[in-house]
Amino acid sequence: MNFFVEKAVLDSGVKIVFVTVEHLDNHGQNEEWKTYSKEKGKELLERYQNLDVHADPILEGFHILHDKTGVKRRKNIPASENLIKLLLKKGDLFSINQAVDIYNLISLDSKLALGAHNMDQVEGNVTLRFTDGTERFVPIGQADPIPVNEHEYSYCDDSNEVLCRLEIRQVEKTKVDEETTNIFYIVQGNEATPDELLQETAQRIIDETVKYCGGEGKIIIPDVI
Repeated sequence: MNFFVEKAVLDSGVKIVFVTVEHLDNHGQNEEWKTYSKEKGKELLERYQNLDVHADPILEGFHILHDKTGVKRRKNIPASENLIKLLLKKGDLFSINQAVDIYNLISLDSKLALGAHNMDQVEGNVTLRFTDGTERFVPIGQADPIPVNEHEYSYCDDSNEVLCRLEIRQVEKTKVDEETTNIFYIVQGNEATPDELLQETAQRIIDETVKYCGGEGKIIIPDVI
């Protein structure tokens, strides 16, 4: 599997690196992780109590990115902002499975937009590109495809199927569950995110996932097309 990004998407302000972790074990939850995530959740809840999203350069950076690409703000909450709002609403971290919980916590901490996908369900390569409206898109939790807007930066495979719309909505096709053993991760920023933050966050995904789930990971810089 190879990873590509359109130059036009980079020019719009998207910053992107990918991570792969292969041969992991996503069953159950590590006890050490449970203790760590509980304490980290309390720390993040306190950190974000009085957060002004639009005063935060990284979070507002995603909204500016949406503005530049013609995406409406109100209906398209960036992934990391949405996680923060869920944390503040629930007062605690929510759990899906070990690998997903790890990257969600890292997204909360870094404020970058992260996503995880089952590599074994991807057809061909992955390309971050602007849509033309012909793509197939079945959001996670749904059974039927929904229409795709033109000119939205999205992650697509070679079958012309959207794997992640913007940095907002992932899909049923590549959903990560306990049986998933090979994952590719999206690590997306914007013009307000230093390149070093993307690299550090990508390495953190590898370090923490391998620590608690095993496997082997690597950082991938996509080829520009």
